[in-house]
Amino acid sequence: MNFDYRHRYTSRRTPVFGRDVAATSHPLAAQAGLKMLQSGGNAVDAAVAMAACMTVVEPCSNGLGSDLFAIVWDGSQLLGLNASGHSPAAWNTTYFTGKYGQQMPRRGVDAITVPGAVSGWVALHDRMGRLPFGDVLAPATEIAERGYAVSVVVQEKWALAAGVEELTRQPGFASVFLPHGRAPQVGERFAMPAAARTLREIARTRGESFYCGEVAQAIAAHVQAHGGVLTASDLAAYRPEWVMPLAQNYRDHTLHEIPPNGQGIAAQMAAGIVEHLNIGEHAVDSTMSCHLQIEAMKLAFADVYCHVSDSRTMRVTPEQMLDPSYLAERAKLIDRRRAQDFKAGDLPRGGTIYLTAADRSGMMVSLIQSNYMGFGSGVVVSDWGISLQNRGHGFTLDESSANVVAPHKRPFHTIIPAFLTKDGQPVMSFGVMGGHMQPQGHLQTMVRMLDYGQNPQMACDGPRWRVNGGLSVNVEPHMPVQTLQGLADMGHQLEGLNDTYMDFGAGQFIWRLGDPAVEGYVAASDPRRDGAAVAW
Repeated sequence: MNFDYRHRYTSRRTPVFGRDVAATSHPLAAQAGLKMLQSGGNAVDAAVAMAACMTVVEPCSNGLGSDLFAIVWDGSQLLGLNASGHSPAAWNTTYFTGKYGQQMPRRGVDAITVPGAVSGWVALHDRMGRLPFGDVLAPATEIAERGYAVSVVVQEKWALAAGVEELTRQPGFASVFLPHGRAPQVGERFAMPAAARTLREIARTRGESFYCGEVAQAIAAHVQAHGGVLTASDLAAYRPEWVMPLAQNYRDHTLHEIPPNGQGIAAQMAAGIVEHLNIGEHAVDSTMSCHLQIEAMKLAFADVYCHVSDSRTMRVTPEQMLDPSYLAERAKLIDRRRAQDFKAGDLPRGGTIYLTAADRSGMMVSLIQSNYMGFGSGVVVSDWGISLQNRGHGFTLDESSANVVAPHKRPFHTIIPAFLTKDGQPVMSFGVMGGHMQPQGHLQTMVRMLDYGQNPQMACDGPRWRVNGGLSVNVEPHMPVQTLQGLADMGHQLEGLNDTYMDFGAGQFIWRLGDPAVEGYVAASDPRRDGAAVAW
């Protein structure tokens, strides 16, 4: 790509170039990844080191009780890993309606599914890691033990969570995450010695203790002591799954996403619709460019929210959802003059962190892990420093839905890593964290790079929109005024942003420039977070 490297937006971040690169939303974690690369490790070692560190330095977004997805170019092929956990064996609609009526709980012990992230670290390292597993987890262990100064954006998100009563009343939360009865202040030291203990145990047993040993027993006992039904047997029965990433062509490139139970297919469907709309004919950040992308995203979400669940229970296939003729017909529904509220189509029958790393051998890793909403369930196994996710909230109690809650089933998932190839060769490892903003961020940044030639940092910096359902759209304030007016005139309901935790997401990007050992990569890190792209 002949990228435009001029400054265009308010961010003054510049792209980073190097042969070994790591990028994530906290600089200490990025440096841990770089340390692995400098020590002779590969991109998988770097990614796992960063993932472990992020559970400590950005606990508002993820923890040792998170879930994880990854896409890896191992040097010759693309691999996908689904390390999202399943529900307890005792979960069914009767269990929840008896306790909560018609809504799945958002927080607490009945929102917790088996945490999969640790199993993901082990699976990645077992298959492709180079350094000893203990060395890879050492930076996270050290930071958890000695503590670190809380950074600006992390503190902001932490303080917001401290005001959510349904979260702070959960067992173990206040004792671990509200030292002195409040969220830490910017620059204040925060340590998690109990998490360091767990990280050492994970390193010693290669994760076995977390699912079948002392740690598993502690997690199950804590949940059950507070009224939940997660058992040690549920943890022992869990395994991560290697999967084949889905592929969708766009502008002579191919966008890859993890197949359902995640929402990555939404980005692919939107890309397949946009492919028919000649976005490049319209100026970047113009009303028409934004309008067409927004409408394509709404069409994709309409199908995804209707059909996506655990792949074993879906009533349609991903191939049906990505059928070229179907996406072409969906594109015809877009009116270039007005906004619409789309419904699911008639298909042809047949608190998150993101990180990426790449090394000079050509290996590239796209990895995302999350506790879901800020601090997840709020439930913390304080003796072990394990904050548990609330992915169970992703289920529904609607018996007619493919995503209805059931035993040992994976819920609908929002977190999605992405990867771009061309002619079967790796081009970019990337992701944009932030709830349902994620596929929207994938689409917008990819369009900026492939249709408008913006370099990864510029594409990351540009103003974003976010569809919410119906005609509601949030738009960042640095979007051109004439674009905002044009969207409003078309009927888009431009509303204030109420979701201050997820906001407009945050991305990390690594683009391969050529031979990794010679030309290397160009990387970018989102100015909306504390993070960094680092290289050598």
